[in-house]
Amino acid sequence: MNKVNYRKVAVIGCGFVGSSSAFALMQSGMFSEMVLIDVDKNRAEGEAMDISHGLPFVHPMRIWAGDYDDIADAAIIVVTAGAAQKPGETRLDLIKKNIGIYGSIMPEIKKRDCAGILLIVSNPVDILTYAAVKMTGLPQNRVFGSGTVLDTARLKYLLGEKLSVDARSVHGYIVGEHGDSEIAIWSSANVSGVPLSDFCALRSDIDLDACKSQISDDVKNSAYEIIAKKHATYYGIAMSVRRICSAIIRDEKSIMPVSTILHGAYGINDVAMSIPAIVGKNGVESLVPVSMNDAERDELNRSAAVLKKNMEGII
Repeated sequence: MNKVNYRKVAVIGCGFVGSSSAFALMQSGMFSEMVLIDVDKNRAEGEAMDISHGLPFVHPMRIWAGDYDDIADAAIIVVTAGAAQKPGETRLDLIKKNIGIYGSIMPEIKKRDCAGILLIVSNPVDILTYAAVKMTGLPQNRVFGSGTVLDTARLKYLLGEKLSVDARSVHGYIVGEHGDSEIAIWSSANVSGVPLSDFCALRSDIDLDACKSQISDDVKNSAYEIIAKKHATYYGIAMSVRRICSAIIRDEKSIMPVSTILHGAYGINDVAMSIPAIVGKNGVESLVPVSMNDAERDELNRSAAVLKKNMEGII
């Protein structure tokens, strides 16, 4: 197994999501080396050049277009490669196309005996996370997806706007599939420890039930709306990638809803989906048993069933 260079990150896939993630990681100051890999080598070279020209404004760093031999010692390998979601498509519509693309990428990763973390970002992220584990044979704690980290950020942002409070003081999670069957865990949501219902009582003009329904729909449909307007989403997920990488590189033990294969948690087995987990330098260290009511647990199991059904005959 290769020795990990904790100052090095690799990004596989230089489309909108990959290049935006690379740009966010360049600005973070976490790394001194970043290799960009794409099936279109010219695209990777162009992105490396363009991003490098901003280095005089931040921290010294080497950014280059490379190949799979360059990933062996990377602390984190971010995989964004895949067909993009188009207007009218769901994330699950991308399964066959992106499983095919992963069929060429994952064996290359497996050959390099990588010791770092494999962070899956391509959609459908839950199914591709499961596929990446099976195709690479890497330990499951070191292969996980960006999951509902962005969906949870959207929830916090929209709740903060509705409640006229800093989104960083809002605590709650979106769990399950990163997609149409995702679930907002309202029963344990709070604002700096104050239960959501109590905080809404301070804002007497807010109808909590209507607020929940509207925000759940807005979070779920955010990507569709953005894609309809500008044909792709990439800034939000790029910031999510940066946040996850920070938790790994700095060994923060941060709790975030990443996509990982479940083995009995909440009665769910052999499917990758998002559940809050402790994330640090070793990847997913343990799941966090977030409080859910019976209805939320039922919805989580339905979400798992949706993912399992869509994996049949493919993985």
